[in-house]
Amino acid sequence: MTDKSLYANAQSIKALTLGTDVNYRSQYAPELLQPVPRSLNREQIGVNGQNLPFTGEDIWNGYELSWLNPKGLPQVAVLRCSVPVTSPNIIESKSFKLYLNSLNQTVFNDYDSLSTTIENDLSQCAGERVNVDIIRPEQFINEQFIITDWQCIDDQDIQIDEYQPNPSLLKTTSHENVTQALYSNLLKSNCLVTDQPDWATLFIKYSGQQICSESLLRYIVSFREHSEFHEQCVERIFKDIIQQTGVSKLTVYARYTRRGGLDINPFRSNFETSYGDWRLVRQ
Repeated sequence: MTDKSLYANAQSIKALTLGTDVNYRSQYAPELLQPVPRSLNREQIGVNGQNLPFTGEDIWNGYELSWLNPKGLPQVAVLRCSVPVTSPNIIESKSFKLYLNSLNQTVFNDYDSLSTTIENDLSQCAGERVNVDIIRPEQFINEQFIITDWQCIDDQDIQIDEYQPNPSLLKTTSHENVTQALYSNLLKSNCLVTDQPDWATLFIKYSGQQICSESLLRYIVSFREHSEFHEQCVERIFKDIIQQTGVSKLTVYARYTRRGGLDINPFRSNFETSYGDWRLVRQ
């Protein structure tokens, strides 16, 4: 990364409300939303925004969505939205939270007007259309996803001593091609600005030379003291696995636990479409 890019990165991060004291607003304020250019991270990992090695989306859930109906009666719902991986910007999470808070004392005539308003504002911030769904209270049941047909790699009696991302930890075990669907509950990284912990379950599906499960677990745990945004971590993991193992097909999907009433769930794949919004028990 050039000195100029590093400077631009630092200036962009410094301008964010994340990690600073703010006054919460309860009337509609779309100007609170702050974009973060995806290019800031993609330059570091050698990904060209014009020729992405993956498709995907960032699935957000907002659990503290509330507003007033025309009679002043509070309404609540869960906000679900998906930001396409091709958008020039990610939406900074604290600004997203502040924006949602600004709806608390704002009157909307109906669900459609609320959904349209939020979709337009998020799309403006991301630089590409963001799909929005308002999940009403009567729809809350049956939202949890139960993991089946995936193998957990966490129960291994191995020594761990690296807690910063190290792609060289990734090893293959043979030249025979396999297809595996694996997951780990042990992904932890830290917020790039506040250093608060971010926890996730990580799903990895691939076809190619078999990846050593011990090496994969060591690699996942190596993010434990690493500071980077959710979306950036997933793209780094995708790129590292492709480069180190040479697998032909790869999906990386992280389901992060919520913070401030929001969770972010990035999905990246070079061969399949998004699985949708898998609500896990930790979420």
